Amino acid sequence: MRRRAVTWEGRGFVVSAIREQTGSTDPDASSRRPSQRLRRWLLEHRVDSVPGPAAKESNHEHPWWKVMCLTGVDYFSTLSYLPGIAALAAGVVSPLATLLIVVLTLFGMLPMYRRVAEESPNGQGSVAMLERLLPFWRGKFFVLTLLGFVATSWIITITLSSADATAHFVENPFAPGWLTDHPVLITVVLLLVLGAVFLAGFSEAVWVAVPLVIVFLLLNGVVVAVGLVQAIGQPLVLSGWWNALLSMGGFGSALATAFAAFPLLVLGLSGFETGVSMMPLVKADGVTPEERLRNRIANTRKILTVAAVIMSGYLITTTFITTLLIPPAEFQSGGRANGRALAYLAHELLGNAFGSVYDVSSILILWFAGASAMAGLINIVPRYLPGYGMAPEWARAVRPVVLIYTAVSIVLTIVFRANVDAQAGAYATGILAMMVSAGFAVTMSARRRHRPRAELGFGLVTLVFTYALIKNILEHPDGIAISLAFIAGMFVISLVSRLTRATELRADDIDFDECAVTLIGACIDQGALHVIANKRQAGDLAEYQNKEREQRSLNPIPQTCPIVFLEVDVTDPSDFSQVLHVRGVQIDGYRVLRTESPAVPNALAAVMLGIRDATGVRPHLHFQWSEGNPVTHLLRYILFGQGETAPLTREILREAEKDLERRPVVHVGG
Repeated sequence: MRRRAVTWEGRGFVVSAIREQTGSTDPDASSRRPSQRLRRWLLEHRVDSVPGPAAKESNHEHPWWKVMCLTGVDYFSTLSYLPGIAALAAGVVSPLATLLIVVLTLFGMLPMYRRVAEESPNGQGSVAMLERLLPFWRGKFFVLTLLGFVATSWIITITLSSADATAHFVENPFAPGWLTDHPVLITVVLLLVLGAVFLAGFSEAVWVAVPLVIVFLLLNGVVVAVGLVQAIGQPLVLSGWWNALLSMGGFGSALATAFAAFPLLVLGLSGFETGVSMMPLVKADGVTPEERLRNRIANTRKILTVAAVIMSGYLITTTFITTLLIPPAEFQSGGRANGRALAYLAHELLGNAFGSVYDVSSILILWFAGASAMAGLINIVPRYLPGYGMAPEWARAVRPVVLIYTAVSIVLTIVFRANVDAQAGAYATGILAMMVSAGFAVTMSARRRHRPRAELGFGLVTLVFTYALIKNILEHPDGIAISLAFIAGMFVISLVSRLTRATELRADDIDFDECAVTLIGACIDQGALHVIANKRQAGDLAEYQNKEREQRSLNPIPQTCPIVFLEVDVTDPSDFSQVLHVRGVQIDGYRVLRTESPAVPNALAAVMLGIRDATGVRPHLHFQWSEGNPVTHLLRYILFGQGETAPLTREILREAEKDLERRPVVHVGG
């Protein structure tokens, strides 16, 4: 809990800047180190919580084109394997299938994510947009489901990219023969190296991404230029491809084949969500925060637009030359172009020396695409789950989650035997689920803004992605199986974590207003403070008179001792924590403290500890036992933030303050 220490001076108050980063109330807790060296090392680097409207600006901002390169290691690296997947999925029709992807990119995805960038300028993406649409537990469960698909997409990005990097290495003519028969081993080594880099610390990602992307795009430009000259300069090749198209039964039949194949080609759309997630890194000029925010949105839109145009041009040209110039048999499993069509052409058209340079460039950018996905995964857990109470606090630490993701990636690599084609379906499932969620989010946004044309357009795009997702699930059920496994894992972890963290204070900060400070100071009597917990009903004089009379008869409150009432109004019980703003009011002479919180017992305990730390007085909190089944009360507490308050408040205080002499006293009568 973060808590402001309030010092009473007479009836005034001073708010100091003491903030604690732990769930303990001990002022020295935030400065303590874990006793074991390994644990201290694991928890050393932590990721900030979810950014909001008042999120701090990044200290590591870069020009938009450099951030585009960081996005591009994921987006552009798909050129290494996408033409080969297109050829397997659509054969001679793959250029038409790719053309559909380009149309969808420029007229669907680009406008859609330009809107996402405007509505989530701190990098939360479409998941946060949907979270705002669905309050209470529905929103939390929906986000958990989406995170399962996001995790699928990015985990498979890591494994698929590493597997394709292995394919480029194995097929290189200069590769050692004793290694070429062990693709799984090579891929696992690449994953271990990736995990080791993140365990050591990886803060200069942008500076690494810029040269990798520039060199990779230049090399691909050379291959495309030479390939186009070869394809167009050989009439027999061009006419053979055209005749193959005509033999399919006409343009309509070819288009139907292309449309049926395009769900697998959505791998070429993987950079949009990543681009939005990088928004906090985008440098923005301006005098005021509002002006800088507008410039950051504009610069992010430049990233999305320029990247989409570049990728669209490469997608059309690369699938065209690979379809015309590579024999179909080479695309099949075991063929020299399987998973590396452009690398095959680089060797065939420009020689092994240039081809080896291309292989090295491809291996590096594919490996770094895994790094980009790992960075996304590292940020997604602390951004949502710990803040929901659905992951332990150590999940904010970088190194433990890196170890978990690396282990999962290695298991999937072994299961898929480092095969690029085998993982394409699972990758497409994750990406398509993200696209459907983004499409639905911007469609709902257009409806709220009363933009019927935008609503219709985004709705059609959402339907296209929904069709593609359903088709991909039916044809590649392994993808949805992996996604469901991630989703089930998140739900189980979330439930267990929420239960085990039920007795945390769950207050990010505590603020007492001046009236609250005055009322508390007036009620301190001979070093004691008596507080009565009250569930407000009418909030009138009669209620407080009856409550005082009842509590004085049940609990040891001296008759002459002044009292103060403490009331907690439950906000959204699906939230885990929030800032507690304690305000004081007087009702016909009765002193009342009021605050709002997702859970009543946790708020009561946090306020009691805050009062103790601020005044030096050990407060006494008075309750009356509730009627009803204790199991029912427990379920009400978990789901609705209130139940049998007295024992839970006492347990939370016991967990937070181990010293019995300093712990606020809980009295329960009746």
